[in-house]
Amino acid sequence: MRKYEGMFIFLPNAEEKRVQVMERLKGIIEENGKIDTIDEWGDRKLAYLIDDIGEGYYVLVNFQADAEAILELERISKISDNIMRYMIIRDED
Repeated sequence: MRKYEGMFIFLPNAEEKRVQVMERLKGIIEENGKIDTIDEWGDRKLAYLIDDIGEGYYVLVNFQADAEAILELERISKISDNIMRYMIIRDED
């Protein structure tokens, strides 16, 4: 398993749906690895408008997982209407 860092930007006013999506993402990670930390940054101003939205709810997740979990996280992030942007990078030791 390798270490990863994932940043997810959610729609700012969809708290219930955000919680549901985060639970699903956490489940995927915990099936194939473990979560080190989850840091919710909260609502932040975006550098540029995305679909006429100027703010997003930021969540930073540090975790360990295998490659299959990363593929599934990216798939879920792409199809979720509540995630505006996401980025998952491998953390160098």
